[in-house]
Amino acid sequence: MPALQHPKIRVAAVQAAPAFLDLDASTDKTISIMEDAAKKGVQFVAFPETWIPGYPWWIWVSAPALGMQFVQRYFDNSLSLDSAEFLKLRDAAKRLGIWLALGYSERSGGSLYMGQALIDDHGEVQLTRRKLRPTHVERSVFGDGDGSDLTVVPTAVGRVGMLNCWEHLQPLSKYAMYAQNEQIHVAAWPSFSVYRGGAHALGAEVNNAASRIYAVEGGTFVIAPCATVSAEMQKTLCTDDQQRQFLLQGGGFARIYAPDGSEMGECLEETEEGLVVADIDLAAIPLAKAAADPAGHYARPDVTRLLLNKAPGDRVVSRMPEEFGYREVKVEQPAEQAPE
Repeated sequence: MPALQHPKIRVAAVQAAPAFLDLDASTDKTISIMEDAAKKGVQFVAFPETWIPGYPWWIWVSAPALGMQFVQRYFDNSLSLDSAEFLKLRDAAKRLGIWLALGYSERSGGSLYMGQALIDDHGEVQLTRRKLRPTHVERSVFGDGDGSDLTVVPTAVGRVGMLNCWEHLQPLSKYAMYAQNEQIHVAAWPSFSVYRGGAHALGAEVNNAASRIYAVEGGTFVIAPCATVSAEMQKTLCTDDQQRQFLLQGGGFARIYAPDGSEMGECLEETEEGLVVADIDLAAIPLAKAAADPAGHYARPDVTRLLLNKAPGDRVVSRMPEEFGYREVKVEQPAEQAPE
């Protein structure tokens, strides 16, 4: 029998400002960054939370009534998974031979969700998920995910999972991922420039610590992309000095962490756009877990255990009579029509 093979791949965390509120430009910028990554020999590239069409920062800097001016535009420029734009991104992954971990605002029916997708180097979708519980005022824009979104998928490059932002502060959700033997984790963040000096928990120090601890606890490589706030975005969203202080330009702190918590790759300045690139070897994982594997030999299931309900949260289930009893039939929502 051959020895166990451990994949070695080059990965990248994106640090850039989105093409804010513009689905077409967002798609084009995503592909441009993928092309740049491929030229650098990157095989797996990860994008920030709600990269398409950008994070809805107005929910943090203005009153709901003032934010209403962005609602329709944000909805219309969010990404539908049966759209021509999503297919274009899949085609780009196939053409470039690169794995794509994408963050986006997902438009489904009349609702939005904080989505992530994993697309392989053949353009095939390996995973789509939604943020389980949007954070604080995010719940005024986005709906919830369900238990099926806490999923790690086996792939040719390793066992891959993804979470958004403060999902990394949910101990039980993290443990559910660790227990699935995750090897590559995408920790997607929006940017760390809001309320600087006034809300330490929203800053880079705390949240990069969450990504680093995830790597150590889970014994996994963590790719943590992080968006920036551009001057154009700040001008669009902020109308006075107080709002500009609430939402500073920059905030980019993309990182990559090894399973022992060490930092990998060269960091960028917080206003700089680019890629944090690292070569990872999955053989480092069993070495890290030899000391502590919280969901394996370091666990005490006789003392504490996690109940994980992975059932999809179907909104409507019809019951149709059969000769003996009833059978349940899932009612599918009508798919949006992709543009010609």
